[in-house]
Amino acid sequence: MDRYTISLFCVVVVVLLTSCGMSAAAGFQFVTCGTVLKLIHVDINVRLHSHDVKYGSGSGQQSVTGVTHADDVNSYWVVKSRYAGQCTRGEPVQCGDIIRLQHLQTRLFLHSHHFQSPLSQNQEVSCFGDGSDTGGDEGDNWQVECSSDSWRRDDPVRFKHVATQKYLHSTGHTYGRPINGQREISAHPSPTRQNLWKAMEGIYLKPEN
Repeated sequence: MDRYTISLFCVVVVVLLTSCGMSAAAGFQFVTCGTVLKLIHVDINVRLHSHDVKYGSGSGQQSVTGVTHADDVNSYWVVKSRYAGQCTRGEPVQCGDIIRLQHLQTRLFLHSHHFQSPLSQNQEVSCFGDGSDTGGDEGDNWQVECSSDSWRRDDPVRFKHVATQKYLHSTGHTYGRPINGQREISAHPSPTRQNLWKAMEGIYLKPEN
């Protein structure tokens, strides 16, 4: 798929998301493989976000932040199978499953590794890959930790980075320019309230009959 086709696809999906919001698959309570969604941090009320802005330190990869604006199109993520794995579109994600989260606009994967985050000095979280569904590596794998059998849309969850065993996290540290006001997202070694997330706006795919 060339870049023009990818960009056109993203525009179409964003239009659908903007017009449908959470009404898609209304009444369906699970997050599934192929779902396109926003994730909100339970404690500080910011949505997981990325954009074509690189870190000025650490890995130099695409930065991941938290934003307060609910309508920002750069906050959509696609639920994918683990690296080099497969999942069935519409199949509910089970608690304990290993997934990847692909940033809809740039098609890079949520990633972590042994670099320090710039503000809190926790572990850096970035976006990584080559813009394809098969790009990236094992550092894109996150385990879903939740309290029921499956990941429910209205339940808080944690995402544990498989390679480093650290949790997707935010302390609320705030960036200055060029991403003024956005919050740092990092990875933290312990499960706390600061690494709880909840599914928000999106298109939730139902299992095929």
